[in-house]
Amino acid sequence: MDQPKQHGKAALGFIFVTVFIDTLGLGIIIPIIPKLLEQLAHVDISMASQYSGYLTFTYATMQFLFSPVLGNLSDRYGRRPILLFSLLGFGIDYMFMAFAPTILWLFVGRFIAGIAGASTTTATAYISDVSSGDKRAANFGLIGAATGLGFILGIGMGGFLGDIYIKLPFIVAAGLAFINAIYGFFILPESLDMKNRRRFDWKRSNPVGSLLRLRKYSTAVSTLITAYTIVYIGQKAVESTLPFYLIEKFKWTGSSISALGMFLGLLIVGIQGFFVRWTIPKFGLRKNIMAGIAFYGIGLILIAFNNTGWLMYAFMIPYCLGGIGGTAMQGFISEHVSPKEQGELQGALTSLVSVTTIIGPLIMTTLFHHFTTSKESPVYFPGAPFLMGAILMMISIALTIRSFKKKEPPKLIPTH
Repeated sequence: MDQPKQHGKAALGFIFVTVFIDTLGLGIIIPIIPKLLEQLAHVDISMASQYSGYLTFTYATMQFLFSPVLGNLSDRYGRRPILLFSLLGFGIDYMFMAFAPTILWLFVGRFIAGIAGASTTTATAYISDVSSGDKRAANFGLIGAATGLGFILGIGMGGFLGDIYIKLPFIVAAGLAFINAIYGFFILPESLDMKNRRRFDWKRSNPVGSLLRLRKYSTAVSTLITAYTIVYIGQKAVESTLPFYLIEKFKWTGSSISALGMFLGLLIVGIQGFFVRWTIPKFGLRKNIMAGIAFYGIGLILIAFNNTGWLMYAFMIPYCLGGIGGTAMQGFISEHVSPKEQGELQGALTSLVSVTTIIGPLIMTTLFHHFTTSKESPVYFPGAPFLMGAILMMISIALTIRSFKKKEPPKLIPTH
């Protein structure tokens, strides 16, 4: 028995904690980044949102460019060094956020974290290396569980710890990342045998290549992929501006934002983990796609024009139900692509989502800043990003209808 199999439980536990800390750090940032940016940049909440968009752009761009590079390096040198490097990178980023004297250092930290941010991809490859048969799918479920748990607890920690001391959540996250890196150094075995390693290839590390390969699919599929991309850009209204909106319009504190964030996380886990398993088999992919995008649009419009803080909890329900649309779209696209091309397709869709994370927050935070600054806009309207998101959902519905009207290629993936 090889070393990874001997230490299977310890290795899988480490992978769970690694992904958990990754998403914990993301969740921690959400409720307290507005106040941190206000303090470091000496700006109001409107301008702070603009800085947040730039920070997200920096992180997402580096992750988009370097994820395939680190993935290929892990095929050459093994999973263990890449995982440890990623943890150290996140730890350094959190330390920058905790002790940065100026906003410039936040950008340096986000730059490093983006380069190191391939931990989930490498963790998935590690699980694939050490698992076999039925256990592989079950072990992949660990990543989903760690992601959901880390995000929900991260949001909770961020707000409540941030109300005690604004930089405390980052200190805690940095400590967890460094402790896990030290633990992994002594416990985590390498999962990739020498015989399964290959030479590093720059061509395989090209992040744009997989996007270009999407052009080969049928018009019906490529049109739906365009709609899928627009949906993800529309989602960035909530992902990138919600905390700023809640502070600007309702004067919420970090702990109040955390409470809503945890509610949002639990809704997403419930809908994606349970509701989707019932509604897609019952109503089919097409109806779920249309209903999901419509729910997204309804939720975004309600948020945009909301004037009562506590109603945010109610309006998050239709918004989160929109998640069935994205899941169904991915399933529909997958059905019409050859089994031999599934890996390539999923990699390309992941790259597309990364691109939306680069451009979406910039669009939404710029809109928020413009419509909350009296000097730049004749109308004060903090809900502008959410209205833009709703408009994008309507465009996506139109494209989806157009896709469904086109002649589809035959289903190439069994649906039973």
